[in-house]
Amino acid sequence: MKIHHAYRLGLLGGLGVLTAIAIGLAIGQLSTVITYVGIALFLALGLDPLVVWLERRHLNRPLAVTVVTVVVLLAVAGIVLAIVPTIIGQTTTLVTNLTQYVQSTTAQGIIDNLQSLVPKSAFNVQNAIDSGISFVSDPKNLASIGGGLLAVGVAIGNGVAGTIVVLILTLYFMASLRSMKRGLYSLVPSTSRPEFQRLSEQISESVGRYVLGQVALALLNGVCSFIVLSLTGSKLPAFFAFLAFLGALIPLVGTVSAAAVIVVAQIALTPTEPHIWIILAIWYLVYMQVEAYLLAPRVMRRAVHVPGAMVVIAALVGGTLLGVLGALIAVPIAAAVLLIIREVVVPRQNAR
Repeated sequence: MKIHHAYRLGLLGGLGVLTAIAIGLAIGQLSTVITYVGIALFLALGLDPLVVWLERRHLNRPLAVTVVTVVVLLAVAGIVLAIVPTIIGQTTTLVTNLTQYVQSTTAQGIIDNLQSLVPKSAFNVQNAIDSGISFVSDPKNLASIGGGLLAVGVAIGNGVAGTIVVLILTLYFMASLRSMKRGLYSLVPSTSRPEFQRLSEQISESVGRYVLGQVALALLNGVCSFIVLSLTGSKLPAFFAFLAFLGALIPLVGTVSAAAVIVVAQIALTPTEPHIWIILAIWYLVYMQVEAYLLAPRVMRRAVHVPGAMVVIAALVGGTLLGVLGALIAVPIAAAVLLIIREVVVPRQNAR
């Protein structure tokens, strides 16, 4: 009998382990879908304060959602129409200038000009070009080159498709946010439902304020970057300003990463005009200090009521665990945890 019970216990334990492994593999396979849903829900909570604001102006919920939806779609279309033609035009100009430069200069002259920018002892341009030609000329490497180009094309296609999916899910979640909340509240026991609803509403409002605050900071970064890039005569100012905007949406590391990419890109695009990227480097160093110590603390303190040290720790932990999505949602999660501690844990401890 004991052997029978031991066998049954081991069998159930093994089935439990296999089930856990299957769930883990399924989550791994669905990681992209989960990321899309998480970003869309996050954005829907960020747009909900705008819907509530319109409702307070005597618009009913469906009309308010429609207005916000139209505004979001117009904003996306405006960004596409404003950025894409400019980027295409500037890229065409850059390619034309490079073509004219190549046509008016001998191959050896181009190599000598490139070598003059870097010490030969540190990097030999001629050897690098010879190695690249040998690699491309080898038929064995054609498959890897084609696979790399195909992977880049697939990544771009997936990025565009993912953006469309996130936009559609955001609009659906925004339209059905209240019904989703009611469904969640109905799963909680009736005795705890009022308190759970109150805390949930505070958390969702906190997330909404945080998203709006982060978008405001990113928009300021993008506009200022476009102005500085244009004034300094940098290449592709619209494209790099948009890159600065996207980078600033990621807390802490986003602004630094985007600034580094922009400065390095300008060094590569304007190697004979060092004043451009020197001014840009100084500008981003100053702007990052102003954003980190003046703008971001005030916005985040009003939005989520999280201490500065907790913001840094939460963003680092979230980014390490879940990448970009983790960095985005880490601060609101930290705010939710602090709210629960302040509103639930501490009163219970005081009541003992």
